[in-house]
Amino acid sequence: MGRSSIVQPWLHKAREMPKDEFRREVEKELTGKETEPWEIVYFKLYKSQIPVIEQALETAALMLGTDKSRGYCLEMICADFLAGANLDNGDPNVLLRALSRFFQFLPGDQRQAFAQLVTEKIQ
Repeated sequence: MGRSSIVQPWLHKAREMPKDEFRREVEKELTGKETEPWEIVYFKLYKSQIPVIEQALETAALMLGTDKSRGYCLEMICADFLAGANLDNGDPNVLLRALSRFFQFLPGDQRQAFAQLVTEKIQ
């Protein structure tokens, strides 16, 4: 198989696809994993806020697994906050979504234990 036969389809894709979609295609080809669209978010933090935020992200990483991205850890911190904030007179679907998201990332044995606890409480 010649080099041009490998390069040609990618050149065509690069010309035809939106930049972000092409980047995901290349990443999928290189890693074998599908990724979802993403964007970088910027916001201003005061230097006095950084230690609290860093500690929260480090704690979340320890709880969720240190292989999780900082963005994922921030998402879980926010989901936890929203779940707590919506307990009284809030939208119960927010709590359900947060719990579902947390459940999804439990190791298999902990998933089983949690499911059993929930089943026992329902009966």
